[in-house]
Amino acid sequence: MASGQLTKAEIENLDTGKSVVCMFNPKEYTLSRSNNWTDKTSKGRDVPELEFGGGAPANLTLQLLFDTYESGGDVSKITQRLWEMMKIVQSRTNPATKIGEPPHCQFKWGSVWAFEAVIVSISQKFTLFAADGTPLRAILDVTFKQIADQDKYPRQNPTSGGNPGEHVRMIREGETLPYIAYEEYGDSTVWRHLADTNSIRDPRRLRPGDMLLITPLQ
Repeated sequence: MASGQLTKAEIENLDTGKSVVCMFNPKEYTLSRSNNWTDKTSKGRDVPELEFGGGAPANLTLQLLFDTYESGGDVSKITQRLWEMMKIVQSRTNPATKIGEPPHCQFKWGSVWAFEAVIVSISQKFTLFAADGTPLRAILDVTFKQIADQDKYPRQNPTSGGNPGEHVRMIREGETLPYIAYEEYGDSTVWRHLADTNSIRDPRRLRPGDMLLITPLQ
C-alpha cells in the first residue's frame, strides 16, 4: 500500500532527551479537561451556589501502533522505551517528599503543537507473532496528564506534513473499503478513491493491521 510523506509524531523523554518516534501516526486523539466546582450549602434554594476550586490538568489519550513484521525484530524492544518513561528516576526528585519520580515527557507532532506531561497509564496488546513466539505487532493505549500550561491545543482532526486533511488509518477486523469510505467521507460509494490512493488491486483482500492513507476527495 502507498504511504504519504507524513510528519511523524513522537514522545520525548525530557529528562534524557531521547525520543520514541511513532511508526504510524495516531488516527485520532482525545484531549479532556475538567474544572473543580464545589456546591455551597444554600438552605431554601432549589439550586445551590457554586464555588470555583481551580482547574484540573488536561488528559491526552491516544492509541499507537508499532509493527516490526518486515524486519522480524521483537517489537517490545521498541515499546519498552515508552514503559521506561513510567519508571522512577533518581535524577528527578520531588522537593517536598524527597522521593524520586518518573520523568517528564512531551508529545509533539511537527510544529502544530506540543503537550508536556507525565505518562499515567499504558495498556499494551500484542496482535501478531513470529513462528517462535516473538511479538511483531503491538497496539498501545497511552494516557498523558498535563504538567505545564500550553498555548496551543490540538485540532479535532489533526493533519500531518504539507497535505491538509491527510492521515493514516489502521484496518480492523471485518472492515471493508465501502465501510471505511462511509466512516471517513460519509459516502460508501467513493471506496474506489481509497483503492486508487493505496494501490489496492483487490479490495476484498484487506488485511487487519495494515495501514490506509486517507486523503481528501478531489
